[in-house]
Amino acid sequence: MQDDPLLRRARELKAELVDFRRDLHQHPELSFAEQRTAGKGRAWLEGLGLAVRGEIAGTHGVLATLDSGRPGPSLIVRADMDALPITEATGRPYASQNAGVMHACGHDVHTTCLMGAARLLSEQREQLRGRVLFVMQPAEESPPGGAKVLVEQGGILEDVDAALALHVHPGISVGRMGFRSGVMLAYSDRFEIRIKGVGGHAARPHQAVDPVAVAVQVYQALQYLVSRENNPLHPFVITVGALQAGTAPNVIPGEAMLLGTTRALDPKVSEALPARIEQLVAGVCQSMRAEYDYEYVAGYPALVNDEGFTEAAIASVRGMLGEDAIHRIPNPEMGGEDFAYFTQRVPGMMFRLGVGNEARGIVHSVHSPRFDVDEDAIPLGAAALARIALDYVTGAK
Repeated sequence: MQDDPLLRRARELKAELVDFRRDLHQHPELSFAEQRTAGKGRAWLEGLGLAVRGEIAGTHGVLATLDSGRPGPSLIVRADMDALPITEATGRPYASQNAGVMHACGHDVHTTCLMGAARLLSEQREQLRGRVLFVMQPAEESPPGGAKVLVEQGGILEDVDAALALHVHPGISVGRMGFRSGVMLAYSDRFEIRIKGVGGHAARPHQAVDPVAVAVQVYQALQYLVSRENNPLHPFVITVGALQAGTAPNVIPGEAMLLGTTRALDPKVSEALPARIEQLVAGVCQSMRAEYDYEYVAGYPALVNDEGFTEAAIASVRGMLGEDAIHRIPNPEMGGEDFAYFTQRVPGMMFRLGVGNEARGIVHSVHSPRFDVDEDAIPLGAAALARIALDYVTGAK
């Protein structure tokens, strides 16, 4: 392991980067409402002397370009910046000040690492070739997502050769980074099923059509699809995250709502699910005298990491941090990620930034109200993005 100048400089910047992250964490913003976050990032990037575009495709997206003026490839480095509608329960002094909104998925860290990488590479302009672009992307948490808008309407991948991103992972210890080539994350879609029954008195169910009972049958039938109709070698998951019905204990409601997600690794499985789910819902409702409304919303495609770019990134991080920092992710995960819209267009790679620290109680999953990160990971993430980018545009082996 060498004394990497990018890593050394990133560690010198740690206090400034942590302050930046904590400010973002205290002021989280929901999808497509990231105005303050975008403004703070834009000011940082403009302060580096970069050419900056804002309000991309009618969103708060920001794109900054570091052009070396020398021939070479173009690499885009992406960070998502939206938060989640979660009430924070960490008790940290830098906890969210926006009621009911929290950076529970680490996008504040992603944005901070992007700012750090932009600073590091701006200070290495003389070594660069080609271009490095830095994008602050809105609305990763709200399918069909901000990436789709920026790619299809904002043209951010024009003349771009490759794309790079990171994502925090509390299941990986700080100081380590997770890599996987090929399929890394699943197709991720959402559905809404409204069961329409006939309301009535709780004492006279025979005079009603109980939508709660129908919804329970639908839920059980959905799990039958997973356990008995699907090839277990091509896994998928159906999760009902909300079942909403009624307001009183002695009233049979008129409607019940099921909200859920589907996740699959096989494109054929993903394509077949919408019609099969509706067929199942229709059959249950017909047998129990209920009606239904059904909406299936396509979310994100599977995230596929380019093998060559992934192996090159591993070599870059290994040279900076040593072999012990490399964690090979053995299997795909069923989460979804709209960075997949980047990797559909150009060779791309997302890696996992370890932020967990069991000794400090930093073990809670993303999307938990108790989620937090070991901030020692922030300079490591910034340095890793910068080192991978620098090696890519210069063709270093």
